[in-house]
Amino acid sequence: MAFSDFRPLDEKSLIDYIKATPSLSSKIGDRYVDLKIKEVGDGNLNFVYIVVGTSGSFVIKQALPYVRCIGESWPMTKERAYFEAVALQQHGGLCPEHVPEVYHFDHTMSLIGMRYLEPPHIILRKGLIAGIEYPLLAEHMSEYMAKTLFCTSLLYRSTTEHKRAVAEFCGNVELCRLTEQVVFSDPYKVSEHNHWTSPYLDHDAEAVREDNILKLEVAELKSKFCERAQALVHGDLHTSSVMVTCDSTQVIDPEFAFYGPMGFDIGAFIGNLILAFFAQNGHADQGNDRKIYKEWILKTIEDTWNLFHLKFIALWDEHKDGSGEAYLPAIYNNSELQKLIQEKYMKELFHDTLGFGAAKMIRRIVGVVHVEDFESIREAGIRADCERRALELAKTLLKKRREFLSIGEVISAIRHVQS
Repeated sequence: MAFSDFRPLDEKSLIDYIKATPSLSSKIGDRYVDLKIKEVGDGNLNFVYIVVGTSGSFVIKQALPYVRCIGESWPMTKERAYFEAVALQQHGGLCPEHVPEVYHFDHTMSLIGMRYLEPPHIILRKGLIAGIEYPLLAEHMSEYMAKTLFCTSLLYRSTTEHKRAVAEFCGNVELCRLTEQVVFSDPYKVSEHNHWTSPYLDHDAEAVREDNILKLEVAELKSKFCERAQALVHGDLHTSSVMVTCDSTQVIDPEFAFYGPMGFDIGAFIGNLILAFFAQNGHADQGNDRKIYKEWILKTIEDTWNLFHLKFIALWDEHKDGSGEAYLPAIYNNSELQKLIQEKYMKELFHDTLGFGAAKMIRRIVGVVHVEDFESIREAGIRADCERRALELAKTLLKKRREFLSIGEVISAIRHVQS
């Protein structure tokens, strides 16, 4: 069967596709008798199939020409599959321990074949809801972010290399525009797609739309998001874009990848951990008040930033005399100046992280797509109380992010809002 034109695959046509694709059929030893295919795409945009045979396995991800959770009334470019495949390959080359291998990419079919992250891997968000501790999470995520962000920036690359890479990813403009809409625009105005836990948060949603200072600050963040091509960011690094076991962490779904501000990735991950923290009261019961688990989340937030900081600076020190053209060695030629540069750079990155993280939190409470951390809390009043506390903290972080000098101060602010 020929696949010369795009069409969405179902389980039957997927078998025909695999048979016609050597890079995939070889992964299952060309055996189809006991082949099991399951569609598991619970996300907002794509079809995702798990393919398991007696001789091997893989995952197929196919982009649709519309937003799956909305329908054909919200068109969406299939080209996002190309940028996801390229980002997986580039990030995987920099940090293979934490990015699944790509086996196959079909531009016409907007389809990626990649490593199947077999059980007990689960989506991190589901693990956080279940109250599972992941002792290596901060270590692994800080490693992934430090390597992928540093090595795709001007700290590591020449301006020629960087501009060429930026130009390629400018083609992912449609998904960038989607982010601009749902993160930096819709929560701050009346929008048909916005929703929240009503009537409990009606006043809170209105307060976001009427907060002039908040709007000034989010406008600055939107400007950075649109204009600062700092590094190849994942673009959607929340806790449903990470699969985990107790000793494995794998980052998936970089279809929103583009060259943007580093803090957008770090903030997305930390912001979603903060959401998970505030959701814990809604998942507590008589057998487990989640207090110990909440402390683990706070420690993970703190460790993630601190370890990232250490690893990023270590990479910088290692490559300070390399091909990176952000700070030429002939000019920035003494240790005192190098230290001043790094302190200034990391301070700004920390404040970007807080701002972008806060914006991502706000949009998950009063915007179009929410998070399972809160949505799985059945009692609406309890859910709204958890969301209100998270929203309060997010507004503080966004408006006063420059006043925070350390991640420890952020942890203190979280504790204050929770108390």
